[in-house]
Amino acid sequence: MAEKRDYYEVLGVSKDATDDQLKKAYRKLAKKYHPDANPDNKEEAEKKFKEVNEAYETLSDPQKRRMYDQFGHSGPQGFGGGGPFGGQNGYYSYTSSGFDGFGDFGSDFGDLGDIFSAFFGGRGFSGRGAKGAQGPRKGADINMHMDITFEQAFSGIERQITVTRNEKCDVCDGTGAKPGTSVTKCTTCNGTGQVRQVQNTILGQVQTTRTCSECHGTGEVIKEPCIKCKGKGTVRKQPKIDVKIPAGIDNGQTVVLRGEGEPGEKGGPAGDLYITLRIKRHSIYTREKNNVLCEVPITITQATLGAELEIPLVDGTKEKFKIPEGTQTGTKFVLKGKGFKGVRSSNCGDLIFTVIVQTPKRLSKEQRELLTKLAKTMNEQPPVKKRGLFG
Repeated sequence: MAEKRDYYEVLGVSKDATDDQLKKAYRKLAKKYHPDANPDNKEEAEKKFKEVNEAYETLSDPQKRRMYDQFGHSGPQGFGGGGPFGGQNGYYSYTSSGFDGFGDFGSDFGDLGDIFSAFFGGRGFSGRGAKGAQGPRKGADINMHMDITFEQAFSGIERQITVTRNEKCDVCDGTGAKPGTSVTKCTTCNGTGQVRQVQNTILGQVQTTRTCSECHGTGEVIKEPCIKCKGKGTVRKQPKIDVKIPAGIDNGQTVVLRGEGEPGEKGGPAGDLYITLRIKRHSIYTREKNNVLCEVPITITQATLGAELEIPLVDGTKEKFKIPEGTQTGTKFVLKGKGFKGVRSSNCGDLIFTVIVQTPKRLSKEQRELLTKLAKTMNEQPPVKKRGLFG
């Protein structure tokens, strides 16, 4: 058996590393070597992942760390290799959005039971035994992004997308074994997925439980792998899936399709598909909660005399709206219920438009004469600058 690497070396930290430094190093490496994040090199990633988990499980526990620092791998620190909460599956379930869950808690209690058994003959401790071969396990989730337009978010959309994921091999029906052969029980661990070891320490004999290296904890061995899936039981495919995006969806919100993720193991359910929406910017409209904001340009005469405007709505239709005479630039008006629909309610936001009075840059001779006459009738003078409150 190959000699184990130093736990501090595995995590890439110094021997005086703090708990926060250990945790930071562990999370970084666990994310890097998680099997789900390394589909093309899953077996090698799994080995490194377990090594990282075993190192952190020991160094994160003050008592185990002291014993390891004093005795090394041969000392009584060998309480099983798991994640921060113990067990070969005691790791965070990693997705593209980060760590989102915990694995199994089993082995911490199982290994403590082994230790009490070794010293006290199993009396006085009722922890459950070490976890055996892995049972049904839910498949990994898939995360992806979808770009849609402002109008599509407003009205909702149905779209067909292509997802890259593993699916059950149609040659071996997901068993991983060559057709005509079958999966056999591992003789090394007798189908339990784990083997027990006895270590001699200065405190006596300590019995520990380790993942079986022959079957990698599955309890089964494939002697003749399927040619198509090479014993994995799954093959990479790109199925097309219909997705319905509801009206009113906002930027950054996520639509979940249950059971459309990676297939489960040992009869477990499939993972889920998470689709996060990215809404493109619009040249006219902006969104504020469920309200739609926009600017509407008007002329000086419209602002002065009042006018009936046609306000363009997000859905492509137009709404007539009468503004009063003497409207000033920057005035806001509201069209009730013409905004975004709530995803979880029937209430709609409003469309709020701001009028911007545009001053003509070029005038015809006739227009200039008319404005000059108007100015004389109004006896226009430049506005008087008012003194400030303290000026």
